[in-house]
Order: sequence, then structure tokens, then C-alpha cells
Amino acid sequence: MAKSRTTFVCQSCGAVAPRWQGRCDSCGAWNSMIEETSGVATPPALAGGKGRVFALSDLGGASEPAPRITTGISEFDRVTGGGFVPGSVLLLGGEPGIGKSTLLIQVCGALAAQGLGVVYISGEEALDQVRLRAERLGLAQAPVAFAAETKVEDIVVTLRQSRPPALLVIDSIQTMWTDAVESVPGTVTQVRGAAQALIRYAKTTGAAVILVGHVTKDGQIAGPRVVEHMVDAVISFEGEGGRDFRILRALKNRFGAAHEIGVFEMTGRGLAEVVNPSALFLSGHAEATPGTAVFAGLEGTRPLLTEIQALVAPSPLGMPRRAVVGWDQNRLAMIIAVLEARAGLRLGQHDVYLNVAGGLRIAEPAADLAAAAALVSSLTGQSLPPHCVFFGEIGLSGAIRPVAHAATRLKEAAKLGFTQAIVPPAQESSAADAMLLKSCAEAADLVAFIAAPRPQQARRREPTAG
Repeated sequence: MAKSRTTFVCQSCGAVAPRWQGRCDSCGAWNSMIEETSGVATPPALAGGKGRVFALSDLGGASEPAPRITTGISEFDRVTGGGFVPGSVLLLGGEPGIGKSTLLIQVCGALAAQGLGVVYISGEEALDQVRLRAERLGLAQAPVAFAAETKVEDIVVTLRQSRPPALLVIDSIQTMWTDAVESVPGTVTQVRGAAQALIRYAKTTGAAVILVGHVTKDGQIAGPRVVEHMVDAVISFEGEGGRDFRILRALKNRFGAAHEIGVFEMTGRGLAEVVNPSALFLSGHAEATPGTAVFAGLEGTRPLLTEIQALVAPSPLGMPRRAVVGWDQNRLAMIIAVLEARAGLRLGQHDVYLNVAGGLRIAEPAADLAAAAALVSSLTGQSLPPHCVFFGEIGLSGAIRPVAHAATRLKEAAKLGFTQAIVPPAQESSAADAMLLKSCAEAADLVAFIAAPRPQQARRREPTAG
């Protein structure tokens, strides 16, 4: 017989404590411990019950590639790894008002137009609100089944009355609740229990399920991290309120590449795909401006060119400021230290500001060389060569290390009209035919190259700087 047990669960990280405490020992959050009651039963194996025998397989068996359900929205299909896998569960997170519901209604409409069954369950909005959004997007006549419901058992029973849909959307998982858990909706235990029931439905019926999740102030998906481990893919929908573009990023994907991105633009008719994101992020690029460098990056498998801006100015403060937008602040501190120790620059009495233009966030170490070039350019007042891109990782010794997929980066740069690239020495042979390459082996070589007078015309192949 099940016994009731009272525990205190952190609503930020899901940690469990036997008694209330003001501060969570796991994540450090204050006043996040909520009392929850759950039934605890003795496991059947320990009580002497019998289980079922299942078959075991070896690793040498033949396997077929997982089938895909494509939506026809190429940016969305790219992030999911080529479309939905039947029976898979995706967790989609994003800030309020970023456009999650708009994106999902467009995905539902695209699948319904192919004759596939689609069900959209809204736990936050009434049916009239969903209909108004669909009408604004021009999808009012799409054969999508809508419902406003929050009880998981009712949802599962209703869906089992007919053929399983190809796609089931739950908006959002924080509003769902189940009778199997004795706690209020939105708590960690309810979110975990509701997600487990919906995942079981997806695996037994073959329906692809999308769970919409709230996010915290730090941009992390709210609720216990165990939910992210339970699902097959975790996708983040990012963007800034003052900009029209949105980025769909795969943080985890069991059926495709992680960190793949899709770029959309918010318009009056919904989200439109951006075919060439590099042109979007470089649309305001000003040539021959000190402190700006173009980075040839890679997001997942997609090459992406972005502009890195730096401003180095004398500081009137005893402790100069270091401000970063769109990049890791610790990595900026490391680059500044390397430039001072290995290249002889003096940045200790200067304020340093670094910004990734367009609102994009970069986590690639390959951006070290572009960030260093922007800092040196701003400090010396020398503009970087026009139509030039940078990529390379800087080590603590000052050496420029090679990065992966150099040919892909250079090909994207050449397609956008760039004619010169500053690259690590080992990757000089990876250039496209139209690109002029200059190898940079040390941070000191980069400083010497930027401070040197500009020739009137670039040569086809230049020797190593220094």
C-alpha cells in the first residue's frame, strides 16, 4: 500500500530536501523550496512481485534510419535534424512573447496541409485566442484540431479514441497536471509526472510530441533538469525584443546535430525564414572602421558570418570596465591577458567594450582571433583590411591554433564577397580559389599585421606576418 510522504522540492533545480530551508543547497536559490506530498509504494521486485521477461539484442544487428516527417519549413527541419521522428518528444523553450506559439501554429498548419493529423492542446490560452492568432497567420482554415485542456489523463483518453496524430503540441507543460501526483500544477513534481505520461503516450503510439516550456530569468528552461534528460530534443527559441529576427537553436538532439540553428524574421504575417543569415547579420557592417572585425563562424553545421565590435578607451576609473555582449566575459579577460603578456599591448588602464553585432551569441573558441583583431584595431586606431574575415583560437602561449571546418567558413565568406582571410598557419591550404590568405601564428604577428601600413593592392599570397 502506498504511503504519503512530505518533501520539500526546489522549484528552480528540482532538488529534494526532507525539511524546509530558506536556501537550496544545490542551486543556491532563495525561497524556492515548496512542500509537496507524493505517494511512495514498495517496488514490486522488493515486495516479491513478478516482472516480465524481455528480449536482449546485440550491437551487431542491422538498423534502419529513423523515418522523418518533414514540415516543409526548411529552417525548422534543419534544427530538428531533417524533420520529426515518429514517437519522439521535443521540449521547446523561450521567453514570453518571443513567438513560440506563432511558430508552432505555423508548423501545425504546414503538417496539416500535407494531410497529416495534428492536435494542438493549449493550457494557457482560450480557443478564441488561438483562433485569432491562426486567422492573423492565414491558417484559420487549416485542418488542425484545437482544445483547451490541462488534465493529462483527459488528454490521453481523448486522443486514444481515434487514430494517433502525427504531431501533438502541448502548450505548455507547466500548466499540465495529473492525478498521479498530489501537488499543485506548475510544481516540479507535477511537471515531471505530466511529462512522463505524455512521453509514454508518444512512445506507445508513435506520435511526435512537442512540449512547450517556460524559461527562468537566466534563460534556462524552468522545471527539473530531469525533464530535459527524458525528452529526445531540447530546442531554444531566442531573440531580442528590439529586433525582428529569431533564432531556433537545438541544445540537444538524439536524432540530429546539436547546436544547429534556424533563423526566422518576425513579420506581420508570422515568422518568415531567413535564407541567408550571414547577409542579415552583416547588413549594417561598415567597412574601414577601427574596432570592427568579421568573424567566419560555424553554428552547428551552418557557416555564419558576424561582425565583432570593440571599443578600447582610456579609463578614468581605478578599476577599468570590461563589458561584453554576446560573448563569454571570461574569454575576453583571457584574450586581454594574452595580448598584454605575449604581444606587448597595454590594456590595463583602458575600458574595454566588446559587442557581437545583431544580437547573436557566440560560444565558439574560433572567435578569439576576430575578437583580438577588433581590440587591437580599436586600441591602435588602424582599420582592418576591407573584405577580410578572421577565425582562429588563441592559446595562453599566444599561439594561434587551427579550428574545424576551415574550408566551409572560407567558402561562405567568398560567397558573400570577402576576398581575404586571416587564418592559423596550418589552414592556409583550405582556401577557396578566390580567397587571399594570410597566416597568423602568434598574437604578436596579429598586432604587427594590424599596425603595419596598408599596401595599395593585396598580393595573391603573403608570407607569415611578423
